[in-house]
Amino acid sequence: MGWLPVTLLAVPLFGALLLLVAPAALRPALPLYGQAVSGLALVLAVVMVAAFDYGRTATPQYTVDLPWIPGLGLRFHLGVDGISLPLVALTALLTFLCFAYLGWGRGRGPGRLMRTRPRALVFTLLVLEVGMVGTFLALDLLLFFVFFEIVLIPMYFLIAVWGGKGRRGAATKFILYTLLGSVVMLVGLLFIWSQTDTLDIVALARAHGAGMSRGAQIVAFATVGLGLAVKTPMWPLHTWLPDAHTEAPTAGSVLLAGVLLKMGTYGFARIAIPVLPEGAVAAAPWLGALAVVGIVYGALACLAQRDLKRMIAYSSVGHMGFVLLGFATLTTVGVNGALFANVAHGLITGLLFFLAGSIKDRYGTADMPSLGGGMLATLPHLGAVLTFASIASLGLPGLAGFWGEMLALLGAFRPGDGLPRGLFLTYMVIGGLGAVLTAAYFLVMLSRVTHGRPSRPRPVLVGAGATAGAPGGPGESTALAAEAQAGDADALMGGQGGLTGNPGGPEGAFGGPVGGLGGPEGAFGGPAGGPDVPVGAWDVPEGGSGGAAGGSGGLEGRPGGLEGPGGEVGALGGGRGRPAVTGGFGGDEAGAGGGPPRDIRPYELVAWVPLIVLILLFGLWPGLLLSLTTPAVQTLLGALS
Repeated sequence: MGWLPVTLLAVPLFGALLLLVAPAALRPALPLYGQAVSGLALVLAVVMVAAFDYGRTATPQYTVDLPWIPGLGLRFHLGVDGISLPLVALTALLTFLCFAYLGWGRGRGPGRLMRTRPRALVFTLLVLEVGMVGTFLALDLLLFFVFFEIVLIPMYFLIAVWGGKGRRGAATKFILYTLLGSVVMLVGLLFIWSQTDTLDIVALARAHGAGMSRGAQIVAFATVGLGLAVKTPMWPLHTWLPDAHTEAPTAGSVLLAGVLLKMGTYGFARIAIPVLPEGAVAAAPWLGALAVVGIVYGALACLAQRDLKRMIAYSSVGHMGFVLLGFATLTTVGVNGALFANVAHGLITGLLFFLAGSIKDRYGTADMPSLGGGMLATLPHLGAVLTFASIASLGLPGLAGFWGEMLALLGAFRPGDGLPRGLFLTYMVIGGLGAVLTAAYFLVMLSRVTHGRPSRPRPVLVGAGATAGAPGGPGESTALAAEAQAGDADALMGGQGGLTGNPGGPEGAFGGPVGGLGGPEGAFGGPAGGPDVPVGAWDVPEGGSGGAAGGSGGLEGRPGGLEGPGGEVGALGGGRGRPAVTGGFGGDEAGAGGGPPRDIRPYELVAWVPLIVLILLFGLWPGLLLSLTTPAVQTLLGALS
């Protein structure tokens, strides 16, 4: 079945290429198109998991080995084993869930990104999937590097084009750090080639460093490991990560945390440790030291954060520290713990970033003090899922986050031969302290966000309408916790215009795609925009489904609003029309007649439920994943056993 990995790469690649020739008339179908292409890739990944021979997990399966550049001896070599299979499946799953999250929002919440260069967004995510899947399938050093680099450009644009207010600086920092690390890693890979005369990862792993002196292995491990450490990210090379996560859109944060960070740690398991065993032994104490510093530093940094997304980003530094500590032990237990923690972190942190995005959509901010607490009282289901994801991330037994950290610490208790046990016992103690601090910052976050009495009005989303009962009507106070966040295409007061357009904003900030007082379809004016308001209507013809201004009235509450389909009590003086949702989440989510609001929407359930199920499954049945990785790890560590 060598066609399977090739097809898994070809589906998103050709899906992206077809977008280059797609007519503009297909724009409304782009969300469905992205879901269909990524869904087909997910089906192929599920077939790969189902047909995998679990009796030979240490042997690459579905292999393809074809000449690529014969003059240089380069080959197009793909395959999957017990180490890479879970990561391939995780990548396909998270990509599909991101498309579902974006495409099923019907233009509100995350769906508004599909109104800003939608074809470019779908193209970017599909190319990103090609690079991520290819990295885990590649069995040639140079092919691995090519796929490793492919992901950088689409992730850069995902942050720079669709991110928050500081997106350009965050994207620039991301690309500079990762490119510099990649250059250093390429030097190390070419050095291995010069020493062994082969780029075949399978052959190099079986040789366990044969043909390379100890000094050469140390040099190669240092250069390759440095490049991988930037992507992981390892302290102190982590500084690009918080900004990238904070400014990236929700889909970008999910894929960055759920997959891209795993590419760095996967490189240690696939290349650095099995190919350079003596270099690994020499570097292990230093790797362990940096790992435990990252664990403690990440936890302390989380305690100091106000922004929810930034706190989750710093938590990744600590969790990746446990992964690196597991690798540093050079034992079957420790490396198994690292690989388990890799997958668990992708599931849990992906869910956390989905939740952070939904919270920001509802409240208009991710600043924890500004959220006001009491989420379990106002949004009980959303608050419950956030609590579940948090206790999974802090390592509660019975959930997936527990096993990786526990096995990594257990590996440090009895490290591999040739490693100083006393030093690793110290690492184990420090890592245990970091686990306690991890619990502390998640509990502090929950106390700020989910517990206590709400200190702000219930959030009201405004989709195509606007707020229910703005000044002038007896609806629920002016809770402008808008669906519009800076730079997005939605608007605070509905439609594509905006309340004021934030004059001078580069791409909107409280306004439409262009913003300004005279933005297109705009801001303080009818279809053509401009400061003139002949009949009001703030870019919401006849009030819309959530009605900013009742009837045909609007800004000035033109007489005759009594019969219009606008808000329950028109904003700023509009008349009375069809009842709007006052105190729900706007429009069709809660029902046009003001029915009971839903604090979790159907498209969010589609994105969250698979992750919740897998977190529970791997937490209650860890052997399901460990049975895959154990034989492969024993083979990779053969020279160190």
